[in-house]
Amino acid sequence: MVGDLAERDAVRRVAEELEASPPLDAVIHNAGVWSGRAVMPVNIVAPYLLTALLRGPRRLVYLSSNSHLGGDPSSLEGVDWRGGSPGSYADSKLFVTTLATAVARLRPGVLSNAVDPGWVPTRMGGPSAPDDLELGHQTQEWLASSDDPEALTAGGYWYHGRRLQPHRAVHDEAFQDRLVRALAEETGTAL
Repeated sequence: MVGDLAERDAVRRVAEELEASPPLDAVIHNAGVWSGRAVMPVNIVAPYLLTALLRGPRRLVYLSSNSHLGGDPSSLEGVDWRGGSPGSYADSKLFVTTLATAVARLRPGVLSNAVDPGWVPTRMGGPSAPDDLELGHQTQEWLASSDDPEALTAGGYWYHGRRLQPHRAVHDEAFQDRLVRALAEETGTAL
């Protein structure tokens, strides 16, 4: 199915179609944009909405970036969730990494993790990106499908098969709750 992740109504249609289909085992939230007005809608609002609207997947993988380390957790006030103005890529990745951890806490039966695929040579990363494209997707696939004990954990931030320490705000439950509350209010959809 096709949907514009920058448009909330399109995200809702995708969720409706998926809910009417056979159950999903896993969802990898892989879409992302680097700059422009779609940063917040695509990088955090769409994954939040799909997560809130899809009840079945037992595994969720959210694409993060080491850029999340430069994100600012000090305030969610003034964040343009609708994309009327360009958003901060670093903030969006901090938010989506925090969302992955919040989902792991709030939905205990769901294996929810964030993955930094590295700076890989894609249309977004550019042809001279220094990281390995193959390694970029292997951790996502592993978390979505493997029965390895490490893959059956939740609330992690992963890079090339290794669990790393994320930004300190990611595991701050008060920040998680503020973020989830802001997204629920903004979208009119509770997690």
